[in-house]
Amino acid sequence: MRHGSVNYFESDGTPLPPNDVPLNEAGVRQAVAAGRLFAQHDVEFDRVVVSGLPRTVQTAQHIMHVLGREQPFEHRPQLAEIRSGKLGAIPDDELRASFTQVMDGTASLETRFLGGETLGTMLDRVLPEIDQIRADNNWDTLLLILHGGVNRGILSYLLSGEKRLLGGFEQSPACINVIDVGTKKRDVVLRAINLSPTDWLQNDTRSTTMEMLFGEYARYRQNV
Repeated sequence: MRHGSVNYFESDGTPLPPNDVPLNEAGVRQAVAAGRLFAQHDVEFDRVVVSGLPRTVQTAQHIMHVLGREQPFEHRPQLAEIRSGKLGAIPDDELRASFTQVMDGTASLETRFLGGETLGTMLDRVLPEIDQIRADNNWDTLLLILHGGVNRGILSYLLSGEKRLLGGFEQSPACINVIDVGTKKRDVVLRAINLSPTDWLQNDTRSTTMEMLFGEYARYRQNV
């Protein structure tokens, strides 16, 4: 899963510290809806893994509350979202690309996210964690509650068997991806992707998450 909806910017577009933002009201509704879906289908999780950032922990808490289970969460900080740089340091003519180029086909591993961490560096810390989790055969059903960029990297790696990022995997807030994995590296079946528990058809938008975030911040840049 991706965590539920959060506000990365104030209403005027002023950036908020990304590591501290909590779920907003929509994010809570999405997490609760995901929990209800799991409950309806009698899904039980042997392990619940979060990155440790508040938005992943809160999403897990709401899901487990709906399921009526008190279950410890595994915090794996290396699975935190790709790290951005200082938005104010990005030139105006590079701003849109800095938000959206990670979604362009198979982006170069040297591509920097908002002037910060490169895709390659992010994958170097994320993929060994996934290999380690997968090598542990003491679980059958695992819930990973992570982030949009990290999820794209995991999906790309599992499906291709290579260190790469396929940008076209949209990850809406609180979306659910269903993946079966076996013991062999290429033994992977993608059952479902980007299932949004409160908006199944997602027919009210044609913009990606990153395009919408760019729009929010661009309004701020125009006014400062």
